[in-house]
Amino acid sequence: MGGLQTDAELVSRALAGSDAAFSRLVERHQAAVRAFLRRLLGGGWAEADDLAQEAFLAAWASLRTLKDPAGVRAWLCGIAWRKAQDRIRSSRRGAARDAAWLETVETPAGISPVEKLALAAAMAELPPDVRACVALCLADGWSHGEASLALDLPLGTVKSHVARGRARLLKALGGSDDA
Repeated sequence: MGGLQTDAELVSRALAGSDAAFSRLVERHQAAVRAFLRRLLGGGWAEADDLAQEAFLAAWASLRTLKDPAGVRAWLCGIAWRKAQDRIRSSRRGAARDAAWLETVETPAGISPVEKLALAAAMAELPPDVRACVALCLADGWSHGEASLALDLPLGTVKSHVARGRARLLKALGGSDDA
């Protein structure tokens, strides 16, 4: 089937009815979607994988609504974000998920267990939209523009959420003992 196809080419083929083309899109982007959901939800890997699957099913059903086929990764993460928001609203176990996530994540050398717990608590206190921006931009290395597209938030909002989230996380890691 030739060389590596672009996302736009795969979307075009999927819109024409090719299950194989959509499967290639899923294969190409599932790691990013799952990693985003795992960071957003905390350590609930099975839950994140379930949500990723729900997101991909929803994406297949609504593929015709994709405005920019080249931006399929951000579009998929946006669908995953909306699925996660629904799940977060229905289940307020964020602190436990964040604590579990911190147990599975590699933290920089020199971060003590106490600091890891403080970081988990700080993540749990972040509103879901701020947590999503922090997960994408700080943990996954996305640009503010990519996160804006995926989360359907204005660019300025993403930038302020990242700044606010970073400040709260830094404070949790020993900035001050105000609390």
